[in-house]
Amino acid sequence: MKTRSKVIVGALAGVAVIGIGTGIGVATMADDDRPLTGSDLEQATAAALEHTGGGTVTESEVGDDGAAYSVEVRLADGSQVEVNLNANFEVIGSTADDDGAGDGQESGDSEEGDG
Repeated sequence: MKTRSKVIVGALAGVAVIGIGTGIGVATMADDDRPLTGSDLEQATAAALEHTGGGTVTESEVGDDGAAYSVEVRLADGSQVEVNLNANFEVIGSTADDDGAGDGQESGDSEEGDG
């Protein structure tokens, strides 16, 4: 009986460890949607608007899509662009964001011309 009790206690301890690890993982993921504030918001906004050539910042967050910071910018034509920045507020990528009132583009930067 002692061996059986040890096995049950060990199994319960294992389940508890897995449960705690899962809770930490979920809590960490929830932090990703935290909006930028203060000087982080100012620096990220400046970098994103410089990259897009202007527009209006509609959303910002810490750590989205593998980036340190993410800023969504609505352009004059109504399209939305997500600009991803590293910890030094340098642009590491941008994509057309299909969350907003988009023009049907799915991803990537676009250039429009009348030609």
